[in-house]
Amino acid sequence: MSWALYPRHGCPRGSEGTVNQKGARLYDRLPCVHAAKQCTLLQDWHCSSLKGCFFLEEDGGIVSLQYRLRVPQATSVFLTIQPLNLSQADEKPSSWMNVDTALFVATANETKEDFNFVCCTELRDKEKFGWKGELSAGTYYILPFTTGCRLKGQRKPVAKVAQLVYRGESGELVLTKEFRAALSDIFEIIDLDGNGLLSLEEYNFFEQRTSGEKCDEDAWAICRENFDTKRNELTRQGFMELNLMEANDREGDPSDLWVTLESMGYNRALEMVEACPFTVSVYTEAFKPTLQPVSLESGHKILNTALCQSVIAKGEARPIKGHQAVVVYTYRSEARISSVISNKSNQKVIVHVNNEQSKNCTSSRGMNVFAVEVPARTKMVCQHIMPTNEKQEWSYSCVESIVM
Repeated sequence: MSWALYPRHGCPRGSEGTVNQKGARLYDRLPCVHAAKQCTLLQDWHCSSLKGCFFLEEDGGIVSLQYRLRVPQATSVFLTIQPLNLSQADEKPSSWMNVDTALFVATANETKEDFNFVCCTELRDKEKFGWKGELSAGTYYILPFTTGCRLKGQRKPVAKVAQLVYRGESGELVLTKEFRAALSDIFEIIDLDGNGLLSLEEYNFFEQRTSGEKCDEDAWAICRENFDTKRNELTRQGFMELNLMEANDREGDPSDLWVTLESMGYNRALEMVEACPFTVSVYTEAFKPTLQPVSLESGHKILNTALCQSVIAKGEARPIKGHQAVVVYTYRSEARISSVISNKSNQKVIVHVNNEQSKNCTSSRGMNVFAVEVPARTKMVCQHIMPTNEKQEWSYSCVESIVM
């Protein structure tokens, strides 16, 4: 089975305007027009925005915070996600701005493993993805997602390792300009609500990411006493002082500082190559939305289930030849193609996947030919596909077969 997609984010040749409903332009169908124009129709809506970040793990997995959205009454909702540009130069945006992003929304009960896919962002305007619709009263989990087609491991040896600290004229340790710039960007990312300060909750998300531990109230009180704070929250300068103290504790040995930097996606040249910060915004018509960052232990499982449910609900089903109990579901949107394998048989199967006839395509698997083991009566994400170069035509052709 093969599909052809085209330049301008999937518009067929000779059709430069609105594409079909699945690939409709964000500014064609939502109350917000594209960046060149002012977003007038949303100015009367209530909005909550929080930042987050995708991090690439050593095993190739991708993790991020999730968000809890409380909806006290039925209302129209507009959700968006887009990469966060930290570059100070307009002509040179951050390197991760081409990373694909999406939001999956699910209802879930944290005490039970029952959750259901509600919707996902399918509408697009450049790097921003959105969804607009009605949500009934209840608690929802907003799950950020990226395919892994563009956010990939890039921890290669660098030509020159950056210096983090040096000794000043009087012998005191000083943070280098380059390290301070990296710390400033990290502060920007972990300042989830964008108020220019770090709360204990925000700082603990950072601590969990970098050390696997949490800072308790007593330790936070010591931080407030020793570092620059405002309204009991850590300032950017206080965050710099905290890292300088860590360098002093190790007498200038940067080993622990590098552990922090690498866990935040930096390489030894102080380039963020294995992370992608983003911004999530929720607009509601009837009331101000309550959006909270959470770190769900079952977050990955909920996201995987929502993704499978989405592809099965919206995609095209095709049994593998000669094996009617093994079905491949393929979902196509303007930005990506996703496939899920459903093994309805009572025994595990190994599915051989071949993308070699695809053109200008990148697979989340990182290879054109691979095998997937699917346990009995299980659904599993097979792969995601995106164009390698969005300015050129891309065609997807995949052949699946059972390995006997």
